[in-house]
Amino acid sequence: MSHETDIAPPCSRLLRIGGQVQGVGFRPFVFRTATAAGLTGWVENRGAEVRLLLQGTPEKIDAALHTLLHDHPPLARPRLIEQSPVEHRLCGDFQIRSSRKDEGEQPHIPPDYFVCDECLAEFHDPANRRYRYPFINCTQCGPRYTLIDHLPYDRASTTMAGFPLCAACHAEYTDPLDRRFHAEPIACSECGPRLRFHHEGRQLEESAATLEAAVALLAQGRILALKGIGGYHLLCDARNEQAVQRLRRRKNRPDKPLAVMFPQHGRDGLALLEQVVAPTSAEAQRLRSPLRPIVLCRKRPDDTLARGIAPGLDEIGAMLPYSPLHHLLCDAFAAPLVATSGNISGEPVITDEDEAQRRLGGIADGFVHHNRPIRRPADDPLYRTIGGRPRPLRLGRGNAPRELELPFTLEQPLLAVGGEMKNAVALAWGDRLVLSPHIGELHSPRGVRIFAQVIADLQQLYGVTAHAVVHDAHPDYHASRWARQSGLPTQAVFHHHAHASALYAEHWPAEVEAPWLVATWDGVGYGDDGTLWGGECLLGRPGEWQRFARFRPFRLPGGDKAGREPWRSALALALESDQPWAEAPAEAELLSEAWRRGLNSPQTSAAGRLFDAAAALLGVCHRASYEGQAPMLLEALASDCREQIELPLTFSEEGLWQSDWAPLLPLLLDGQLSPADRAARLHHSLAAALCAQAQKAREQHGITTVGLAGGVFQNRYLVESLIRQLGAQGFSVRQAEKVPCNDGGLAWGQIIEAECRARRPVARSEHGGGKSRR
Repeated sequence: MSHETDIAPPCSRLLRIGGQVQGVGFRPFVFRTATAAGLTGWVENRGAEVRLLLQGTPEKIDAALHTLLHDHPPLARPRLIEQSPVEHRLCGDFQIRSSRKDEGEQPHIPPDYFVCDECLAEFHDPANRRYRYPFINCTQCGPRYTLIDHLPYDRASTTMAGFPLCAACHAEYTDPLDRRFHAEPIACSECGPRLRFHHEGRQLEESAATLEAAVALLAQGRILALKGIGGYHLLCDARNEQAVQRLRRRKNRPDKPLAVMFPQHGRDGLALLEQVVAPTSAEAQRLRSPLRPIVLCRKRPDDTLARGIAPGLDEIGAMLPYSPLHHLLCDAFAAPLVATSGNISGEPVITDEDEAQRRLGGIADGFVHHNRPIRRPADDPLYRTIGGRPRPLRLGRGNAPRELELPFTLEQPLLAVGGEMKNAVALAWGDRLVLSPHIGELHSPRGVRIFAQVIADLQQLYGVTAHAVVHDAHPDYHASRWARQSGLPTQAVFHHHAHASALYAEHWPAEVEAPWLVATWDGVGYGDDGTLWGGECLLGRPGEWQRFARFRPFRLPGGDKAGREPWRSALALALESDQPWAEAPAEAELLSEAWRRGLNSPQTSAAGRLFDAAAALLGVCHRASYEGQAPMLLEALASDCREQIELPLTFSEEGLWQSDWAPLLPLLLDGQLSPADRAARLHHSLAAALCAQAQKAREQHGITTVGLAGGVFQNRYLVESLIRQLGAQGFSVRQAEKVPCNDGGLAWGQIIEAECRARRPVARSEHGGGKSRR
């Protein structure tokens, strides 16, 4: 019996592919895939997506489509939107068509990428024409977000438009088989950006001379301002204590830890880094990832860095070079460099040469500038291992704008403006949300200006205009005032509701809208009863949060000043519990009188202030020079002791479960115990208090999932104690994974909470032991 193989006739299929396909070499990849499969047709950019016509047998088209969706370039994240047969009219050779932009399309803006291994190999090859060229890149690496003016992503739409390609670069750019085919930022020493060194009125414009002068300056213990991808870095020799202290003094940054960039040496690039810190396997993987973030790693006991890098802490923020310029400098200096943001502390990183000279001139001894414009700032992302995996503490260059999928479809675009500190904003439309890179504090005119610029840029880049603004309920936040002055409809969301909703939304698909208990612990945030919250447990789900439990409230003498003066929180606890505190500062007597009279002493339940108070009572930190300093020092101090004390849990007149912190004071003042053991017992006792609250939520409402939201849960020691104790009691614990648990993720939660409140059915039952004050 004979068998005959049927060969299907050629056909034509039109495909739409979305996702992350802009600026990642996807069109050249389509060309190579189609050509290799013997297909004809074309591919073109259409703003938000790629459209392609594939012609050939159905089997070959299916095989090519599988390759496109599953064997794509590492930076691409393609998603098939639609495919449909069309009338078969044979095309010639497969072509890449010019980009087009359609109205209503939804683009994806790529972040900035590290220099890839292929470019780095060329960079180190003396025979290559881009040998040691500080702006080498291809379709798989280099800047994107910080140089795009508008979409479609073509060279003319970027800050590279002012650098016409030389003949050699043009040949690569137009060759579909070259990995630099339509790599928009490509250049070389003949046609691309150039370096310039500036020091005491002396200027050098040749790359080799610039590098030599920069290295010589660093070797002398001086400070260098270097223009990178998303802004300026301030650099100095990380081994030189005098250089580090000089940087701290000039930048008015006496204690805040400094990030360190290590030359990439050894088979895995970590040989020098691992002489100083001991990264876990997960941290090592994160350090080497295309993101190239700062990763907090434990110091080695015999590390050779200056003591002033991270005073009082047991971790260092380590990173590898991510741009060819950083590789060039690190290779030449051959030692670790402090690489801290080139800014006035708390402000967004500086991007403009003239502004850098003016505002950093009193800090840096010399400058390395370049003439590729930076359209918008992007600071370095930051990760810390918490609960067994590296989690983001700050989004920035390489992972922002961060795209997140909404669990619903919006009827109109919304803008959320985040908080006052660690600000980031979010633009949401349809089922998409884009979270901006870290902007910073909004206490300065420049901070507010960059905040407004990022808002305008996101709307312009994505072609989306917000119809309403969601903001924090605190009336005095700069972001809240901006929202009210925007001329758009506004909606206020309470700070801790946003924290809880941000966490819930990350895990939404797996939870089937089950109610959670979410601990929202931070410094302070405006609560729905007009007091300062920060030690709450909220019960329910987005749009329906009810206050279920809290810490016993206390009044903060001096209000906002307590954030940078932990001794005030310690005094508050001593006064509330009538406990003498012999080590109180001299001004405590006058402040105590004001407190007794109720002057400028707002009520708070904030867990963050309890950690501040403990640090002051232990003598670890009376005055903080940066946010979170006292709790960070306290965590670093804590021993391996696992003993704890029980904090009484009672039901308050307001209808809330309330944990009383008062037994902590005798513990913290007990001179028979070492400060390290007292710090450890504090952490475990506060974790036990949350466990007791969770048990009440399970008894009354059947809750089995506990979420940890808010800046306090950047504390690894506390979180690991909570995971152990809650796990032993059968609870599932949820933490932030995609966005920071601190205020850097607040805007994401504001959108979720605002929309869920708007959608909340009136008849749906409320959860919680407390009274609703909505």
